[in-house]
Amino acid sequence: MTEFSGLGLAPNLIAVTAELGYKLPTPVQAACIPALLKGKDLIGQSKTGSGKTAAFALPILQGIELERRALQALVLCPTRELCAQVAREIRKLGRNLHGLAVLELVGGQPSRPQREALERGVHIVVGTPGRLLDHLQRGTLVATGIRTAVLDEADRMLDMGFGPDVHHILRCLPTSRQTVLFSATFPDAIEVLSAALQRNPERVTIEEPQSAEVEIRQLRMDVEPADKLQALAWLLHEYQPESVLVFCNFKASVAQLTDALTKAGINAGRLDGDLDQFHRDQVLARFRNQSLRVLVATDVAGRGIDVEGLDLVVNFELPQQPEVYVHRIGRTGRAGKSGLAVSLIGSRQLDRVQLIEELTGRSIQMLSSSHAGSVSNLLRSIAGPPKMATILISGGRQDKIRPGDILGALTGESGGLQGSDIGKIEVSQRLSYVAVAHEHGSHATKRINAGRIKKKRFRATLIQ
Repeated sequence: MTEFSGLGLAPNLIAVTAELGYKLPTPVQAACIPALLKGKDLIGQSKTGSGKTAAFALPILQGIELERRALQALVLCPTRELCAQVAREIRKLGRNLHGLAVLELVGGQPSRPQREALERGVHIVVGTPGRLLDHLQRGTLVATGIRTAVLDEADRMLDMGFGPDVHHILRCLPTSRQTVLFSATFPDAIEVLSAALQRNPERVTIEEPQSAEVEIRQLRMDVEPADKLQALAWLLHEYQPESVLVFCNFKASVAQLTDALTKAGINAGRLDGDLDQFHRDQVLARFRNQSLRVLVATDVAGRGIDVEGLDLVVNFELPQQPEVYVHRIGRTGRAGKSGLAVSLIGSRQLDRVQLIEELTGRSIQMLSSSHAGSVSNLLRSIAGPPKMATILISGGRQDKIRPGDILGALTGESGGLQGSDIGKIEVSQRLSYVAVAHEHGSHATKRINAGRIKKKRFRATLIQ
């Protein structure tokens, strides 16, 4: 097994790893440190607790010129709490580098002390996108000497709506910089971000072998139309999914099914051609941020649904075309977890099943629910509040609102929430949506209404 002494680190950094009790490098450290010491761009996938902070911090520390008191490395994190954690780890690893200056630049704190620290000179900055962008735009953060930029928990940054800010920040940095990107998952948005910001990056993936490839498990239940609601209720009870997309072929089916689920206490919403753009955006925002558990949709309305990695996709009504079936089920499955797609098949639809199996080259396995139970009992067993609540804010990009401004309003002294209580933040032209932990929904809404964002008052409405 590799030791820290075999990774190319300087003696003083090897010594500090021993002082801190780090016996052997973790897999992500062993894979990343040599590549980063060579100056390569890197995109790494690893779970929380894998040791990734030391994986990028040690190479950064090795390259710091202590006598040059100027900004040389930048680390972007999605929340204040993560910034504090990363900065603490960097200071700990750099304890033998006398004079090392590490600064946190986050919202919810006065900017004047941050400005003064930047004027005195620092070597490393760890910050949230909103506050970093503020300092760049004000000219208080000089980026010309930055050699390395790290995006930590990049997928969460994108989920929270920081994509435009991240791109803006990176465009202000020297093009010759080293760009390092860490993400727990690799959705398409991360691939796009890497392609835009990195040059021939080394790719490091640390995960269980069985989770390297997403597998979609395809099942079918043979039920007649009158029994489909019972079959769906049994599926929700049996698999307990957090997010479910249910496809129907007709608007009438969507309306009828959504009504039945909501009356039973299930957090369900509909998406069909009768919905105007405002309500469509609202439903999708709630579904993406987990304040809506079940979304019932037609294919026409569902073409633009920007959601992937769902726990379960159900074909409540089997589509006419096999290609549509493939498109539908492709929305389930995520890194490290197989997807599940279940189709409810009528006795007259076996020919469609055969066409689908010919197209995909795989058979759809039969699923039996011998202990189905009554519809009302099954739905009652899974009814309850969603994981997150959604707050609609009456301001957006035209009001110069950025995700960081909303995050700051909720986690600063006036808001009182932790970064871990905040989910996805979506800022559109005129409106914004923010997900907060369900138990904090009412409190967060009141705090936004009582406070200010960008020194302005905006109306907040809880739409859970």
